[in-house]
Amino acid sequence: MPWTPPPPPASEDVLVVHRPPPGVALRPVVLDSPHSGHRMPPDFGAVLPEAALRDGEDCHIDALYRPAAERGVPLLAAMFPRTYLDPNRHAADHDPAVLAEPWPGEVVASGKAAIGKALVWRTLDDGRPIYAAPLPVAAVQHRITHYHRPYHATLRALMDEAHARFGVVHHINCHSMNAVGGASAQEGAGVPRADIVLGDRDGSTCHPAFTALVREVMQGFGYSVKVNDPFKGVELVRAYADPARGRHCLQLEINKRLYMDEGTLQKTANFAVLQGQLMQLLDAVHAAFHA
Repeated sequence: MPWTPPPPPASEDVLVVHRPPPGVALRPVVLDSPHSGHRMPPDFGAVLPEAALRDGEDCHIDALYRPAAERGVPLLAAMFPRTYLDPNRHAADHDPAVLAEPWPGEVVASGKAAIGKALVWRTLDDGRPIYAAPLPVAAVQHRITHYHRPYHATLRALMDEAHARFGVVHHINCHSMNAVGGASAQEGAGVPRADIVLGDRDGSTCHPAFTALVREVMQGFGYSVKVNDPFKGVELVRAYADPARGRHCLQLEINKRLYMDEGTLQKTANFAVLQGQLMQLLDAVHAAFHA
């Protein structure tokens, strides 16, 4: 039976931009949270319950950074779940096992298909399949058109706006991570993770001083910090980085145990403390590179 496309999603079900309010001076810093959404699209077609489909979600990350707007820093947040489509992948990063027929165009493989986590996820971290059968190419094209492209276009526009105004922009790609590695973790299952992991793709996506400053500030709060271990950053820092032209992109992973209960998904008492520290980090970035 041919796949029938659903109506285009409402914009508020795709993304939201928390912009600085009127009268607040803009800063050349941009934040994005690609994995904190959990509005389930009507064409998801998954065989797993909604609670399971929040696997891999960067829960509350958009809320942690939301006060940044009051400091003149815009925050882009995806509203759809990462398990439906991962905006932190190239639009051509396809897993052949997800598709009912060969992809008709270019394929840019990142290697994530091997663990079921390319552009469209095939499995959860524990190996459970998300779908009963492969998806039609048209269904994946719908997701790219209505979710992936708008997210990337919006991030690009925010960065272009800041760069045009100031000649430089510092972009922080905001994520969270489980306290220990799961079954498909790069470092191995059950391995405890640092409090903070910074990813600059081995120094290629930003000036070393940006990574060094963020590391120093977060260590100053008492957190353990690693760089490019085990996460180096993926598409959203790779695609928009150009340090030689003043476009600096850095991925920042926060250990979920610092601000939430991984079992209940509820915020803990340290949420507000960490939020305040992240705002101090943004102030430090502005003072160091833009003041």
